[in-house]
Amino acid sequence: MRAKIVVLSLSVFLSAAVGSAQSAPQAAPQSRPIDYSAANCSGFVTDQRVPDEIRLVSGEQSNYKITFARGDYIHINRGQDKGVRVGDRFSVVRPDKDPTDVPWFKWQVKLMRAMGTPYVDAGQVRVVNVQPKVSVAQVIFSCDYMQRGDILVPYQDRPEPPYKDAADFDHFAPVSGKPVAMVVAGKDYGQVFGKLNAVYVNLGTNQGVKVGDYFRIFRYQGSMAETVPQERGYQYTMYGFGSAPARYEWNDLPREVLGEGIVINDSHNSSTMIITFNSVEVYAGDYVEIE
Repeated sequence: MRAKIVVLSLSVFLSAAVGSAQSAPQAAPQSRPIDYSAANCSGFVTDQRVPDEIRLVSGEQSNYKITFARGDYIHINRGQDKGVRVGDRFSVVRPDKDPTDVPWFKWQVKLMRAMGTPYVDAGQVRVVNVQPKVSVAQVIFSCDYMQRGDILVPYQDRPEPPYKDAADFDHFAPVSGKPVAMVVAGKDYGQVFGKLNAVYVNLGTNQGVKVGDYFRIFRYQGSMAETVPQERGYQYTMYGFGSAPARYEWNDLPREVLGEGIVINDSHNSSTMIITFNSVEVYAGDYVEIE
């Protein structure tokens, strides 16, 4: 009888221990903020010509489909006569334009023109059937919708660069002394950005930028040119809420370090940056410097 009681007690103890271990908080698996989708769906800006000879010209169910997405079969204007083979993989892109065409800050339009043409990353396709002058490809990865006229370019792998822990962020980092530029625009022409948003910066390979570099994001208080202007002189006086004993201009006060981001794509005079940390909203017109 005693042996049965001992065995039963041990069983209850082990069951409780297992239940306690299962209910104990488990360390959450660390997620990579810069994953495959972030690296391949961020869009880009380039002043180099993107070859546009290969095009999406139609697709299955084209009598009612105006866009194509993952799993759909699309038709491209290249076949055996141009060396296309089953298994060929292409990225699908198209030039983009701001539908509002309203500048957010003083130099935005001029800077975008100098950087080049913005492109949307629509996704990737793989050729499944080749005919004499056309081919059929299946959409294997979608970032955005695809439509007739989209450009196909041979797929090139975009590496997922290493990233820094946000705990190492220095809110009062001194000036790096390296090239300075601006957050000129962002994916889908947003003007306000946060963590994991893709933005376009007017620094590129011509200025020594490479994939994996980090940009520090900052702004000055009181400038009326970079971001949407507020009340003039707001940095030292606000009607009804006090004022400083002297006038302070934007370069009299410390800069505000907002966050940082990593370069995942670069061209001659532009880079695509993914924001990896920000303490407040980042605006088009904020500054960046190479860390």
